[in-house]
This record gives sequence, C-alpha cells and structure tokens, in this order.
Amino acid sequence: MNFVAEALNLSKHSAQRLEERGVLKKAFVKSKIFDDIVDAYRLEKKFGPYEEGTVIIKGTDGLKVVRGFPKIRRILFIETGLKRHFGDREIVLEEKMNGYNVRIVKIGSRIYAITRGGLICPYTTEKARERINDTFFTEYPNLMLCCEAVGKASPYVADQYGIEGLEFFLFDIRDCKSNLPVSIHDKVKIAKKFDLKTVEILKVCRTDEVEEIKKVILDLNKRKREGVVFKEPEMKIEPLKYTTSFANCNDLAYAFKYFEEYARDFMLARIIREAFQAFEFGNGDDRALQIGKAVLKSVESIERVRKGEEVLEISELVFSSKETYEAFKLHMKLLGINFRELEIRKMDERLKVVIAKVMRATTDRIKSLLEGNPY
Repeated sequence: MNFVAEALNLSKHSAQRLEERGVLKKAFVKSKIFDDIVDAYRLEKKFGPYEEGTVIIKGTDGLKVVRGFPKIRRILFIETGLKRHFGDREIVLEEKMNGYNVRIVKIGSRIYAITRGGLICPYTTEKARERINDTFFTEYPNLMLCCEAVGKASPYVADQYGIEGLEFFLFDIRDCKSNLPVSIHDKVKIAKKFDLKTVEILKVCRTDEVEEIKKVILDLNKRKREGVVFKEPEMKIEPLKYTTSFANCNDLAYAFKYFEEYARDFMLARIIREAFQAFEFGNGDDRALQIGKAVLKSVESIERVRKGEEVLEISELVFSSKETYEAFKLHMKLLGINFRELEIRKMDERLKVVIAKVMRATTDRIKSLLEGNPY
C-alpha cells in the first residue's frame, strides 16, 4: 500500500482508508503472465483528479499511474448538441465500435491490457502481445494506446463485425499520467508508423453540416454499426458520442434477454435515445417495431427456463497456453462472473475453450414467475 500512497502523493493512512472504503481494489491476479508486475491497485470510483478505472502499478521498472479512460458524454439531438459543444469548429467523425475498452501500456519488458474498470486482463493481455507492435513503447514509453477490442473471440461483448479472433482498433493515444491525448493527425501518423489498426474516420466537416452528419449516421445504421464519436481535431475539447438506432435496439434486445442482470435505467436510457432519434430522423413506426422485437427477446430466456435449462451466454475463446486460461479463470472470479466450461480442446499449442456465463438472476426470476409467484 506504500507504493499507492507514493504514486498518488497521499499519506499511507489515506491510501489505507481508500481501500477500507472500497474505492481502492486489487487490479490483477497473480500469474506468470504478469511477471513484470509486483503489485497493482485500481480506483473503483473517481478520486480527486483520478478517474474511475485508474490503475496504480508497482512494476519491475518502478511505479506507474495509468489514468482511467474519461467518460464521453452523449448527445441526443444533433441539430443543437454539436454546435453548443464545439461552436462553429471543424469536427472529425470517428466510428464508435462495439467492443470493450482497453488501455495498452508497457510495464517492465512486456505490454499489458487494462479494461475500462481498471482490471489487468490476462486473456486480453495475451491477445495484445500477439497483435500490437510493442516497439511503439520504445519511442513513447509514457503513452498508452486506447483501443476497442473487437471480434468473435471477445469474452465480454458479442461480435458484430465478423472478425475472427480478437483485434484492437486504436481510437486515442494518451499520456498515462496526465491523460492528455495527442491530436488526431498525430494519432493517425503514429498508427501508420507502427502498423496499428485504427477506428475509421468517417467524415471531417463543420458542426452546421447537420444533414451530412445525419447521412453518416443513417449509413452506419444501415450497416448495423454502433455509432459516432465527434472529436475536435486537436483534441482540446472533450469528444461527444451518438449511437445508431441499431445499437440502441441491439442493447435493448440483449438487456431484455438477460433482464434481471441489467438495471432499469439501462433500458430506459436507450428507449429515450430512440424517442429523440425518431423525432429528429423520423421513421417512428419502424423504430417502434424494432423496440418491440427487442423487448420480446426475453421470450427466448423464458422458453429456456420452461424447458428446465439455465439462461446462458456462450463465448468461444482460444488461449496460447493453459497458464493464461488458469489466470483468466481467476480473473473472472475477481470480476464476480459465474461461468461454466462447456468444451476444452487442444489445437496444436493452443487451447480452445467454450465457456457459458450463467445468468443466475434472470434464470431464478423466470423460474419463480413460472411457478406462479408475484413479480
């Protein structure tokens, strides 16, 4: 705990109080895959200038603070939202991909992948080492690569892109300690130099080109994509985000399928987004149909429980070693995720594992309701 106090410029007592209050928690599980890390803690809540998900690491090469990724605010009305936030400036429209947020950093001699909440994930770390050119960190040791992890082999988010395995799409490069981002121009230049995949830049325009911006969003929706992040080219102003109708309804379908695992606010927020989008874009009747279909995804879960089965979410993962898989199991336990192994099979030197996350709350609630108990 002394190293946390030193890194955050706190007294030892203050650092201990953060742990006692549940603000400061362990950020990793012990494993050989993490042999550059002596110890690491994460902030589960915002503390002073430090964002939720900030990680404090004691590595073989010293102390490192990796700031949490800032929350991006969302607009629901394009016509006024962009101009109010960015003024008359030029803005860049980047694709918002539907995966999970990862910060990639170098500790000691190797790179590590940190998920949004500040946990250092063994599986994602293994994949990052296979995919990311770590010579970037030789030139920029104090920066972090902020990526969206996407693909069929994602353990956290279902794939929508048909990407085999797990790929990393860069959307920001930031200073680990200050969290200041590099400009979009510099990000693109660095990505090309180190052969890093990036999210797509969809358009560069001014905030008053509302109809052109709407065309981009409608095209994304037609292609069943997540949405847009609006950025100022120099990254001096905080970005904004906006999701497509497809993304809103897809989230609703997922949430209603596992309805007891999600807060009501999660569902209501997406319905409100659709209401504003229907007002600004039209097509209200079609949206109503899609929302209705999303809500009735819960029927699939009811049918499973009626047949005496549990409600499950299945993922197929490939590990480079059994050691990484054992570390991943401990990691999932740390996350509080209950899962079951459906299949384990060796593929050359690799290990293919099919896991099923048990949606216990949804299963139990449906079972109770089918037995005639009140809701």
